[in-house]
Order: sequence, then structure tokens, then C-alpha cells
Amino acid sequence: MDGGQTRFAGVMGWPVEHSKSPRLHRFWLEQLKVDGAYIPLPVSPGRLPEAIAGLPLLGFRGVNLTIPHKELVIPLCDKIDETARRIGAVNTVVVEDGVLHGTNTDAFGFIENLRQNSSWTAPAGAVVLLGAGGAARAIAVALSDNGVQDLRIVNRTRERVQSLIQSTGLKNASFVPWNERDQALDGAALVVNATSLGMQGSPNLDLNLAALPK
Repeated sequence: MDGGQTRFAGVMGWPVEHSKSPRLHRFWLEQLKVDGAYIPLPVSPGRLPEAIAGLPLLGFRGVNLTIPHKELVIPLCDKIDETARRIGAVNTVVVEDGVLHGTNTDAFGFIENLRQNSSWTAPAGAVVLLGAGGAARAIAVALSDNGVQDLRIVNRTRERVQSLIQSTGLKNASFVPWNERDQALDGAALVVNATSLGMQGSPNLDLNLAALPK
């Protein structure tokens, strides 16, 4: 261990059991011999304000946010950086001297993982993005900033997609109704599921992949 005071961090969500963050962070804490603990924190939306406010009092260095807290946490932070402000979602809150700093690493993490683990490139064709929540906002920005010219955002409500497009300044994105999700795959080079469907404890994602290029 590094000999310092134990550092506490965690991931907040509702549910949170699906998150692999505790396992990943514990691995690196052990590898780097950091005196720390990374804890899953199941917090319902109604309890989020008091949970976030309690972080400094409990000695937490910060938390990650997962479904459904990435947008809800914004007004609870003392400061928001430009990345999180543009995306309109926060996935990381850092506590410094009692001040809650909100940022977003989802966009960077998504695009870097895509680059390292696939042969995908923006000119390959259209991208279909399922969902318009906090994670989807970050992914949409990452794809747009990396040259995607046809981003089809599939969601149940048009208003939520329009809000995403307008607030993030996307130029090449369009709304597709949820009941047309199968048709949206026609000619797509990449499909991204940013909904809770298919997660542990959630219903399966009903999607016919037949329209994808062979």
C-alpha cells in the first residue's frame, strides 16, 4: 500500500448490480498498491441529492454515475467542466476540498475503446444509436466529433432526441421512432445500444439485425 489514508470511491446507479466498475477498479487498486476501496452504491433517483451531498462528509474522493443518474446529478454539482456541460451529462463527480466537480469521460472512453477493439472508421457508413439518455448523449458527441455523417438516434420520444441534438450542436443527426428501429439499420456500419435493455435484470433488446450489411 502507499501508506496514506484509505481512499473511498464508488459507482452510483439504480440498479447498480450490472456495473463492472467495482471489479475493474479493485483490480487496479491492487495492481498499483493503492490504499483504497471502490464500492457499488445502489441509490434511487429520489435519494440522489442527499447521497451526493453526503460524499464529502463520508470521506469519498468521488463517484462514477450510471443509469439513471447522469443527467439528474448535474444540478447537484458545485462545478461542471465544459465537456460535461456540452454533453449534458455527468458520469464522474470528484470531491476536492468539499467541492463537487462534475465531468464526463464517457465520450473519450467510448471512442478510444472503439478504435482499439474494432476496425470501424467514420467513413464506413451510418451509425444507429439506440437511446437518448446520459450515455447516449456522450456517445453521440463522440461520434459526431470523429466524423460520422449520418447518425440515426432511435428513441421512444422525438422531443428527447431533439433536445439532445440542439443542446450538443450535432449537425448530422436525425430522429428515428422506436417502432422503426429495425428499418433504421439499413446500410448502417455500426449499432450502439445506449439503453438499459439487455442489461442484467432488464428486458432483452428486441432488434432484428437482418437489415445490417452482410
